Amino acid sequence: MKASIKNLTGMVLLVATLFSCNQGPSLQTYYVDNQEQPNFLSIDVPLSMLNLDKEQLTQDQKEAYKSIKKLNMLAYKMKPDHRADYETELAKVTSILEDPKYEELMRGGNPENGKFIIKFLGEEDDIEEFIVFGNIDGKGFAVVRVLGNEMDPNKIMTLASALDKASIDDSQLNQFTEFFK
Repeated sequence: MKASIKNLTGMVLLVATLFSCNQGPSLQTYYVDNQEQPNFLSIDVPLSMLNLDKEQLTQDQKEAYKSIKKLNMLAYKMKPDHRADYETELAKVTSILEDPKYEELMRGGNPENGKFIIKFLGEEDDIEEFIVFGNIDGKGFAVVRVLGNEMDPNKIMTLASALDKASIDDSQLNQFTEFFK
């Protein structure tokens, strides 16, 4: 009797573990599954690429800078003869981002120049990930994941103003912008 209770308990724990690990598709799994696929471009951007003068940053900007670990970019370039593939990939990303765990911060743009949406994962004062998703019909889409620990949206916005003065090493970013030309 004791052995069957142990076996039943072990089986319940195993099933619970398997179900908790399989929460459906995520942005990270989509990124990993597609980073080497045709029509996709992926770039991991270290924060050191920004070349910010940390002495010129305010306290909030320094805290924001320290909270960001890296940026992951994944882009899909639509080719005229691959419209159906583009629609399929766009639907996959859209479906992932509709998950309630991704909370929306803002959206904007228009169909001619492109639309974007900014979402986050985590709590409002302890964000683990910002997601910027942009789409230009007929050209493609891009997903940028800003990964970090305890990111604060207000402090991150103050850091954005410091980026105007940064000496950005744009060798990797040029690869990203050239991809859509």
